[in-house]
Amino acid sequence: MRKFGQNELSSTPLNNADHFFASDSHLSQSTGIFPIMSELTESVLRMIQQLQTLPGIGKKSAERIAYHILKLPKEKALELADAIRDVKENVKYCKNCYNLSEQELCDICRDTSRDQTLLCVVEQPRDLIALEQPGRYRGLYHVLLGRISPIDDIGADDLTIGPLIKRVKQGTFQELIMGTNPTIEGDGTALYITNLLEGVPIRVTRLARGITTGGSIEFANKEMLADAISGRQDFQG
Repeated sequence: MRKFGQNELSSTPLNNADHFFASDSHLSQSTGIFPIMSELTESVLRMIQQLQTLPGIGKKSAERIAYHILKLPKEKALELADAIRDVKENVKYCKNCYNLSEQELCDICRDTSRDQTLLCVVEQPRDLIALEQPGRYRGLYHVLLGRISPIDDIGADDLTIGPLIKRVKQGTFQELIMGTNPTIEGDGTALYITNLLEGVPIRVTRLARGITTGGSIEFANKEMLADAISGRQDFQG
């Protein structure tokens, strides 16, 4: 393997430094370029530590991502940084349904062609996205931004249940579809909401259980979700 002198290393642009990161095995060996964590520059170490805070990213994965970013041309790396900044500065929750939006109301709430009598309750924006994929459902949504989970110290007041109840009572909805995940927490949250709506003249249904108990809506395929929507059943508390 070719060895680089200190002067050569200091003058080599990072975006042309493919020889620095030739293979995954190269990353774990002491090569004199990025040998061990204590010898990394402060900026690189900080980036690796921040990457490790992301879901599913461990130390090794964080290192590989960091090295990949280092290899990118400067403009490409800054495009990534700008995209992250734009998301944090521009994306907010829809004031009506709490879906992600860059305006006061999300695209779904602004779409007057959707069925204004149907309201589907989901836990997270990613669940809404999954249910939209089959194209079978044309009603509105309400995103709870979580589920009741005492073990995680998450109660009803930590979710958007209050705005949901107000929305149902003040709206013209005829059916409320419980699209919470088929887990103990998801079912418990659905039951809690149903009890709050006792006496309100609205039909409460749940997605058909083609989705495996204990599963997650976001990982279900389009056909399964389409069947779950079409075959929804009355909710039995």
